[in-house]
Amino acid sequence: MARRSVRNAFTFMTGASALAMAAAPQAAMAQDDMTAASEVEDENVIIVTGIRASLQAAADIKREAQGVVDAISAEDIGKFPDTNLAESLQRITGVSIDRNSGEGSTVTVRGFGPEFNLVLLNGRQMPASGLGSCCEAPASRSFDFANLASEGIAAVEVYKSGRATLPTGGIGSVINIRTPRPLDRPGLQGSVAAKAVKDHTFDGTDITPELSGIVSSTFADDTVGILLSGSYQRRKASLAQFNAGWREGYLGDENNWGSLPVDENDWRGNYDRTENRPGPDTVYQVTQNAGYDFTTIDRERFNGQAVLQVAPSDQVTATIDYTFSQNTIDARTNSIGVWFNHDQTSSSWTDGPAAGPNFYSEVFGPGKDLAITGAVAANRSINHSLGGNIAWEHPSGMRWELDAHHSTATSKPTSPYGSNIAVGAAIYGVQSQTVDFTQDMPVISVDMYPGSELDASNIRPAGNSFRNAYMRDEINQIALKGGYDFDAGFIESLDFGATYTSNKVRSAYGVLQTDSWGGTLSAEDTPDSLFMPRDLPADLSGMSGSNDPAIIPTYFGVDTVNLIELLDSQIGICTTPWVGTPTGTGCLAEYTVDRRITEETIAPYIQSTHVFDLLADEAHLRLGLRYEATDVKSSALVPVPSGTAIVSFNEISILDPVSSDFSTLKGSYDNWLPAIDFDMSPMDNVKLRAAYSHTITRPSYNNLQGGLTVNSPARPDGGSTGGSGNPGLLPYKSKNIDASAEWYYDVASYVSVGFFHKRVSNFIGTTTTQSPVFGLTNPGQGAVFQQALAAAGANATFDQVLAEAVNIAPDAILYNSDNMPIGILGQSGDPALQFTLGQPGNSDRTAKLHGWEFAIQHNFWDTGFGAILNYTIVNSDTYYDNALRYTETQFAVTGVSDSANAVLFYDKGPLQARIAYNWRDGFLSGYGLDPFYVESYGQFDASASFEFTEGLTAFVEGINITNADRKGHMRNDQTVYFAAPGYARYAAGVRLNF
Repeated sequence: MARRSVRNAFTFMTGASALAMAAAPQAAMAQDDMTAASEVEDENVIIVTGIRASLQAAADIKREAQGVVDAISAEDIGKFPDTNLAESLQRITGVSIDRNSGEGSTVTVRGFGPEFNLVLLNGRQMPASGLGSCCEAPASRSFDFANLASEGIAAVEVYKSGRATLPTGGIGSVINIRTPRPLDRPGLQGSVAAKAVKDHTFDGTDITPELSGIVSSTFADDTVGILLSGSYQRRKASLAQFNAGWREGYLGDENNWGSLPVDENDWRGNYDRTENRPGPDTVYQVTQNAGYDFTTIDRERFNGQAVLQVAPSDQVTATIDYTFSQNTIDARTNSIGVWFNHDQTSSSWTDGPAAGPNFYSEVFGPGKDLAITGAVAANRSINHSLGGNIAWEHPSGMRWELDAHHSTATSKPTSPYGSNIAVGAAIYGVQSQTVDFTQDMPVISVDMYPGSELDASNIRPAGNSFRNAYMRDEINQIALKGGYDFDAGFIESLDFGATYTSNKVRSAYGVLQTDSWGGTLSAEDTPDSLFMPRDLPADLSGMSGSNDPAIIPTYFGVDTVNLIELLDSQIGICTTPWVGTPTGTGCLAEYTVDRRITEETIAPYIQSTHVFDLLADEAHLRLGLRYEATDVKSSALVPVPSGTAIVSFNEISILDPVSSDFSTLKGSYDNWLPAIDFDMSPMDNVKLRAAYSHTITRPSYNNLQGGLTVNSPARPDGGSTGGSGNPGLLPYKSKNIDASAEWYYDVASYVSVGFFHKRVSNFIGTTTTQSPVFGLTNPGQGAVFQQALAAAGANATFDQVLAEAVNIAPDAILYNSDNMPIGILGQSGDPALQFTLGQPGNSDRTAKLHGWEFAIQHNFWDTGFGAILNYTIVNSDTYYDNALRYTETQFAVTGVSDSANAVLFYDKGPLQARIAYNWRDGFLSGYGLDPFYVESYGQFDASASFEFTEGLTAFVEGINITNADRKGHMRNDQTVYFAAPGYARYAAGVRLNF
């Protein structure tokens, strides 16, 4: 058999094509008894059908490409391997995914997280929108793969090395999602599928539907084509999670509020209840709060696409396409948790140099709260993309292409209460509370005073917050591309072109907040029916510790909507909140922060490809240069607060603004981005590659957005924060070296090794300053509060202090709409309120990352069995030292970790089955004053399909079938900030192709 036919039969370097085989639960196949393909041999031709068609298509993309490219291809129209694009991509060598609500959403490539990977749709830069959990500017530019159903996808290409013709933005990779085109598949064909999905739920069995269909047809001698596709997906699931907040790292010899007591002179007098106290040079962290969250998710997703193509001649093809996606998520969370005052504590600690708690405990007098919260996040993201393309290829070799699109992404709430709300309640009767960190699931236990048991009849409403957020991203892009193909000679082709891109981003938010955390209505005035008791250990089950006898036995399902209506009718939390301005509709807040960014980029490029004979085959050389010039303008409407008021011992409310105004800042930058690729075959079935390129990643939106804002609540004893963006930031820049070798030692087997090295500069860090702003004062250190505290006594509650303040200075009191005192106002003579203000800036630091990618794919003769293994090693010359306090500046690249995939599959006759294991090592996910780590995670997935008759296939699949858990910690393994039991997701369905 000729070498070319072997090459086309079955080739691939990494786990990209392996993915298509390993993760194709829905595949319909027409196979014979010998292989998963039907082979018709005619000299040097092998016709491949069934699932191996997708493998061959992916292999063709990979092997024939110049540079480092991996790909996943649909086996047939409407039959992409996985139901989620991110979950497919994770099986490519060097690619890991990040999950949201238990589902793949964004990707990390070679250690670079979502913000460092640019996602394209049909070669076009797509807008991205999303809403943060609270009141912050959305950061990521990365497109969320969860917005697109896989049934309408033809292929996904992952470009790991730079090239001049590609839009910039991805240091880790540029990922191009290709959708089907009708003229690519002449005739009438289509696919319809129905699937039932079973996910984990607390309330029993919820089976939800997924429906999809795609039809393509050509007319007029295949010169006109129309394609329509659509899908509907509904998912209901439940997630449980432990969460903890931690105070910044202390040294063992510190003695202040929040730190551990030192000796008998400590003001708390409880020094003897600390076991194995961290030494003077040991860093440790103290938990500030801890709780369990129980979230139910109802997600609904619509996708649709329409494509019209016309080819009036062999030289000209015109395409108009429209893509729509709508992703609606309604997440309702019920929480129970504790806060620490750091007074009468006891604790036990591991050894240093970064010590962690074995347990942390505190005792209280009457009145301490056990927090019970109901939260709702109901938001919708809608994407529209309208594009047009006309391509002309002249027989002389001249090529021209004009491509343009208008695309928008918008995210906003679907609830009349805002995008993210939290309504607090509490049982005010905690006698002592403890968090045990020695088990996988940290154990929270409480002892309640008599008469304050965990019962709905003892619950009182407390503070609440309604956050209303909005984000819209609009991209208008036009690209003119030209090229010339030479008939012979050293130059094979010359490509050139230019792209103009306008990117407009707007994010806005406002808050209605009533800081009545000490309680509002009495328990007697609050209907018990608003709080439904639930078995906490049962709903948390899955990790060791969740069934510990000491754990809180009960949490409450909060009827959040009816509780809001009750509180609004009684105390006006939506109509007359303490903080924020209502719009008059529901509990929606007017936007007090409105930030807008405009980026305009012009990018010309030129690229030449060269071919020449070298050793066993042709060698290829590609030389490219891209120039990009970007102008940035940032306008921000930010509030100027009217004052402050202390509303609890540890909280200062920032009062409604007296004014708001737009301020505008500008920035600009340009870059020359070379790209060189070379490949050769020193012998048959062996290919060597080398590449050098410069790539950039633009700063995240929250770093660019200007305008100084401060966060509420502030803290009387430190911890008040605020900051602004910086539109003058330069993009991250990486100089990349790639090299790889592939050996295709059999028709269906290969082994490969690749090396990459990246030198990244222009890292963005945060510069912090301590400063007062807007003339705000600190009432917690003011004369009125101090006099009232002295009059009430050292053990007084805040309400008792507030009552004394009313007598001392009635004009210094903040009253609610019912003329009830709720806080003590800051006065002009009070000390200034100090804020830690952060602003991003480019640093002179550089980081070097390098790594190795290994892959092997082996088919066991004609048995139908095969195996795929790949492993990626990523190393950085930076790391975070957990033993250093935040006072010493540190720099580390986040997201760096090894990853691996192992797949065993069977593919013969009408039956296909596979089991796949995907693993990622632990990694530093972020850091500010302290680091955050995500621990190593591995997941098993399985699928099988059977073709009953030609075109009719039934399939089943399971995701995370072993219920793998996820966990994260800070400086020490026992400073756990989240722990989440894992749950499996199962699906079964049928597909009909025609």
